[in-house]
Amino acid sequence: MKIPGKTRFIVLIASIILLQSCTKAAEGSNAAPPAPELPVYTVITSPATTYQEFPTALEGKNNVEIRSQVDGYLDRIYVEEGSYVRAGQPLFKIDSRSYGEQMNMAQANLQAANANIQKARVEVDRLQPLVAAKVVSDVQLKTAKANYEAAVAAAAQARASVGSARINVGFTTITAPVSGYIGRIPYKKGSLISRTDVNPLTLLSDISEIYAYFSLSELDFIGFQNKYPGATLEEKLKNMPMVELVIADNSTYPEKGKLSIVDGQFDKTTGAISVRAVFPNANGTLRTGNTGRVRMPQLISNAVVIPQESTFEIQDKTYVYVMGKDQKVTGRPIKISGKTDSYYFISEGLAPGEKIVFTGIGNLKDGASIKPKNISSDSLLKAKPL
Repeated sequence: MKIPGKTRFIVLIASIILLQSCTKAAEGSNAAPPAPELPVYTVITSPATTYQEFPTALEGKNNVEIRSQVDGYLDRIYVEEGSYVRAGQPLFKIDSRSYGEQMNMAQANLQAANANIQKARVEVDRLQPLVAAKVVSDVQLKTAKANYEAAVAAAAQARASVGSARINVGFTTITAPVSGYIGRIPYKKGSLISRTDVNPLTLLSDISEIYAYFSLSELDFIGFQNKYPGATLEEKLKNMPMVELVIADNSTYPEKGKLSIVDGQFDKTTGAISVRAVFPNANGTLRTGNTGRVRMPQLISNAVVIPQESTFEIQDKTYVYVMGKDQKVTGRPIKISGKTDSYYFISEGLAPGEKIVFTGIGNLKDGASIKPKNISSDSLLKAKPL
């Protein structure tokens, strides 16, 4: 059947319109999604204090093993485990009867020795005029004088024995050499105590001050020496700010400490040097054996500051997305020199004034375009102070 010319024209126009509609629909389905709107933070500098943390073991100012200096049965225990005692306070009593008898015997020997001195002195006094009158020979006088000197020496020996016996009697009462807290007492009344026992009677801990021992690596130690003024290590320690102690529950101990001593040499096996910080402990809050972390402050005059949530890690390196003038982002590695609870301080990789993506970086890729929404650094620092 032959189609009229007018009808063919109408069909052709309809086909063209349909083709254009399909082309536009295909183009619309392949169009790129709109750029995401993301908050952008302008990198700033600010004075800040960062901290280096080092694990530490705590010890009391004095930790004294209480041991008996004489052998015998434990007669009395005057203190309880965990109690506080003062220097000179009695702690234990060893049965002293045998040592008392030894002292009595030593005193009797001393009396006998003193009597022998008198006897020898009388003999010397008797012979001296006889020798002068040449009634007897001077050999007898010399012998008498030698006997006298021997008696004097024997008396001195007896006197020393009395002193030794008295000391042993004194040792039967064991007193506290320092003030502090009593530790565990493994022995009970009636136990046989020896000077050679492996375990002490107890451990007495003076915790009026607490020593926190930790280690610095060689690099940390060199940095420490270069950071603080002073011609000697002692002067550098004096110029260093006070340190803090973070205890086991992650709270900060209210008293600040001072570095007081550094070990004389590096450990050959670990390559570290031991350091001690001293903390006041008047209330006895800390005890020997506690653990924690010593926080050493680092003052930074102009730190490059960024929020921690603006970073991501790839293969042990930390990155941020930096926004260029074309509003496209590029991942850039950075080097972190310190941190607070909410911020990182950057030593390399960023400059003040550059813009980084604040949050929402999980789906970003290099070269992606974004629609920036500026975040004020002042408002951020007000909400999360350094």
